[in-house]
Amino acid sequence: MGLDMSTYKKYPNTDDKTYELMYWRKHPNLHGWMEKLYREKGGEEEVFNCVELDLTPEDIDRLEKDLNSLPTTTGFFFGESHYADRKLDLQFIDNAREAFAEGATVHYNSWW
Repeated sequence: MGLDMSTYKKYPNTDDKTYELMYWRKHPNLHGWMEKLYREKGGEEEVFNCVELDLTPEDIDRLEKDLNSLPTTTGFFFGESHYADRKLDLQFIDNAREAFAEGATVHYNSWW
């Protein structure tokens, strides 16, 4: 078991078919950032697990600015974030921007 995190895109009118943008295994600091965003957007689930978070282009811009200061996040199954995760984070940001340019929506989800 462990923290599995993914982002994906959806295109309007495609029967909810999704396309993965990025997958991370045990990157708790990014997960903590996403949970904070979820709460700021009014998310009410007590546990931020298996919860879909809709992302906007503004969220992606904010993530890019916050990459050097992601909140230290811990959990029993979470593992640790590493500097090497930054490469995936930057690739995700590029992928998300491309998805928005294509008219897709972008979402985050995790499970542990």
